[in-house]
Amino acid sequence: MNPLRAGSGARDLDWLLNDLIGRMPGATGVALLSADGLLISRSSSLSRDNGDHLAAVASAFQSLAKGAGQQFGGGAARQTIVELETAFLVITSAGRSACLALLTTVDIDLELAAYELKLLVKQVGIYLSARMRSL
Repeated sequence: MNPLRAGSGARDLDWLLNDLIGRMPGATGVALLSADGLLISRSSSLSRDNGDHLAAVASAFQSLAKGAGQQFGGGAARQTIVELETAFLVITSAGRSACLALLTTVDIDLELAAYELKLLVKQVGIYLSARMRSL
């Protein structure tokens, strides 16, 4: 059982993720995941299955970026951006034990997306820190 997902506390984060989708043109889905790829929370624009799949994919990409940083002296992976034919996948660290994964259309302003994710990381980080202390 994922301690970050235990109980209804993770639902408290859903509104933050839904708010991001609602105010960022081009954002189509966002998920908060643990470092090991387990879904913690997701926007309502993602089904549970798609949220789980996005969490697994994002965890894998973040792990690869972390390994590349270590192997080649680039330091910690702060953000991973995957450019697809019709979408972007933006993955960013949300503390030591979590990541945020954002799906967007190709016409999104990536600078704005990165800024919004940074703000969201601060909000989510406060929750995750409090949640981990209470366990």
